[in-house]
Amino acid sequence: MGRIYDDKMANNERTPLITTVAVAPPRQRYSHNVTRRFCTVALGSTMVAVMIFFIIPMALLPVHHRHRRPHDHPSVPIPGGRSAISFDELKTILLETPKEEKAQEWSKYYTSGPHLAGQNYSQVVWTQEKWEEFGVKATVAAYDTYINYPLGHRLAMYDGTKLKFEASLEEDVLEEDPTTGLTNRVPTFHGYSASGNVTAPFVYVNYGTYQDYEDLIAKNISLKGKIAIARYGGIFRGLKIKRAQELGAVGCILYSDPGDDGKATEENGVELYPEGIARNPSSVQRGSTQFLSVAPGDPTTPGYPSLPGVPREPVEGAIPSIPSIPISYVDALPILKALNGIGPSAKDLNKYWQRNTGLGYKGVEYNIGPSPDNIVLNLVNEQNYTTTPLWNVIGVINGTLADEVIVIGNHRDAWIAGGAGDPNSGSACLNEVVRSFGEALAKGWKPLRTLVFASWDGEEYGLIGSTEWVEQYIPWLAHANVAYVNVDVATTGPIFGASASPLMNKLLYEVAGQVQSPNQTVPGQTILDLWDKSISTMGSGSDFTAFQDFAGVPSIDLGFGPDDSAPHGAPVYHYHSNYDSYHWMNTYGDPGFHYHIAMTKIWSLYTAKLVEAPVIPLNATDYAIALKGYIANVEDKLDASIAGIYSENDQLEARARPMVIETKGSPSKLKHGFSKLHKAVARLTTASIAHDAWAADLAAQAGDNIPWWRWFSKLRLIYNIRKVNSKYKYIERQFLYKEGLDGRSWFKHVVFAPGLWTGYAGAVFPGLVESIDDKDFGNALKWVDIIEDCLVKARKSLE
Repeated sequence: MGRIYDDKMANNERTPLITTVAVAPPRQRYSHNVTRRFCTVALGSTMVAVMIFFIIPMALLPVHHRHRRPHDHPSVPIPGGRSAISFDELKTILLETPKEEKAQEWSKYYTSGPHLAGQNYSQVVWTQEKWEEFGVKATVAAYDTYINYPLGHRLAMYDGTKLKFEASLEEDVLEEDPTTGLTNRVPTFHGYSASGNVTAPFVYVNYGTYQDYEDLIAKNISLKGKIAIARYGGIFRGLKIKRAQELGAVGCILYSDPGDDGKATEENGVELYPEGIARNPSSVQRGSTQFLSVAPGDPTTPGYPSLPGVPREPVEGAIPSIPSIPISYVDALPILKALNGIGPSAKDLNKYWQRNTGLGYKGVEYNIGPSPDNIVLNLVNEQNYTTTPLWNVIGVINGTLADEVIVIGNHRDAWIAGGAGDPNSGSACLNEVVRSFGEALAKGWKPLRTLVFASWDGEEYGLIGSTEWVEQYIPWLAHANVAYVNVDVATTGPIFGASASPLMNKLLYEVAGQVQSPNQTVPGQTILDLWDKSISTMGSGSDFTAFQDFAGVPSIDLGFGPDDSAPHGAPVYHYHSNYDSYHWMNTYGDPGFHYHIAMTKIWSLYTAKLVEAPVIPLNATDYAIALKGYIANVEDKLDASIAGIYSENDQLEARARPMVIETKGSPSKLKHGFSKLHKAVARLTTASIAHDAWAADLAAQAGDNIPWWRWFSKLRLIYNIRKVNSKYKYIERQFLYKEGLDGRSWFKHVVFAPGLWTGYAGAVFPGLVESIDDKDFGNALKWVDIIEDCLVKARKSLE
């Protein structure tokens, strides 16, 4: 910023000559000083007004026509305007640029070799260079993070000193699936698992939910000094291990049971992969065992970024202290069969132990054990824990408005050489999104809002790359970030799904109606036509978590999933397995990559509307209505708790958490306290309806061509648009509570969080609901007051 100097400061004064010439008194040019000052101010104001009335409105209001002379170069923006192309032209580019063959090219690249978090730096450089080739400036954001890599493992069963069974702990190499036979393929292991060498009897613990363990306690079956074997499903894997170690287990084994694969099983006559769509029984689900529902990110730097030289916290309470390994169904069978006839059977417990068991299939009776003292497992898990760099690739297209920013992202790291579904279907789509916007840039597009692209690293270990980035840039994000759009698994099938902050819902319906479905059973069908229109609440398990739950940035997560209604079920998706490969994707998941392109178009258009619409296309009324429904649901939960009557869904959900007998506080006082929430949300709804109506009116005005001589109308319109957008931008932040949730202060959002004992699934009003589950009605009243304060803040922010 330059300085303005007075001439007197430059030593330009000269000593006056002495003279006797008479000087007439100065002529008064103005009638008085006020007039002179007025004219000076008026002139300056006019110059500022010219800037505001003509330049800023040109920048903020949409381009309706292309006033380009025939000799103008097509890549040069129109002088005085914001962009050389209209939104309709941008939309055409975004719908016509993505190509299946390009998505296949990106997928082949990402899935051709191992790319664990913090490894394969060549992919980082390649991604950065590709984005720059597409015309988008990209940099690398690095963090020093604490993670583990596998050194060795073993699982063997002994009868006394006699070896009865040695697990392979390997997935079969398939000739049809080339990446399964790579010499540098990633071993089967758990992220954040503890090293150890333990030998002990073993117990089958079903899905390893909280109540599964309680059922064992009720049967006088102790886990102390035992190894737990649990099947995947129901809750996040790390929480299965967390409860096992709390009950004294010395190790944990997790396996994938084909009983959870629906109709597509060998038992139902469906051929196994690679010949068919059923699960290959040697597949192994790797994954993180971090206690994700307590705090994601680097466990040594909770709440602050893992930059070089920062202090490190102890990891106790954030990751397991007992060893664990994942195994295949093939390796699990001898262990499960060894328990046949020993201890209670699943039939002797309850229906939750009999779900999806296929009792007797493959000779397994699903007895619990524990195994006799002479029948033991030797579990060896050797891990190298290290502090190593992770690398996010960050691309930026600067917009006219620097204080309104849209961030979109996908993670790049995978547990395996493949990862064609998780995450690299999303990575392939992200590259096509960047390439599409790059094409628009080349044709003269300049965005209204700043657009940030992110290829995250370390998501698989615990959302590390995105969490550390958000923690580092939280002041800027809190000020400028309008929304975050996430795609993790872009496609493993044809069924569209989404989870979102309700602020984001309305725009998704609009965009889904503008993208053609690859499923052309009826020609001309859109994604909206075939979608059930349901949008779930935000939980965790992907990179939106830090944005929504820590920074208060409204977020959405998009993807296509399997069609379980097919006659033989959906092709089994080999989650976190070597068989999540390019071959599986192109054969069963998305042959021809048509759904990759459909996702690219949805993602691009959704982002473009957020970036380009003069009035940010969020909807506060949808949020208020959703909040009203959430409050009613929690009140119903309270009524059920008081009456002791639970629905089937409530009972299934309750399996994941402790059952509490002792009551603290008064449920009737809490019941009365809900009236405050109903009143507060009703007032918020009124304010939201008024705000959305005002926003819609402004959007309609922004769509009109306002003649230049109505400069004051332009000024007023721009002022009001900026005002209404500011309110939209900050409404989600009103639901942040500085102290965070009870016992997990990293989570700041009072409306959304992952379930404490589920990990993935979204919980609404988690502080209040968890207090009701704990029958701590006094603490629940505290949360009623906190939620009421947030509802009032949200209402006032809109008024």
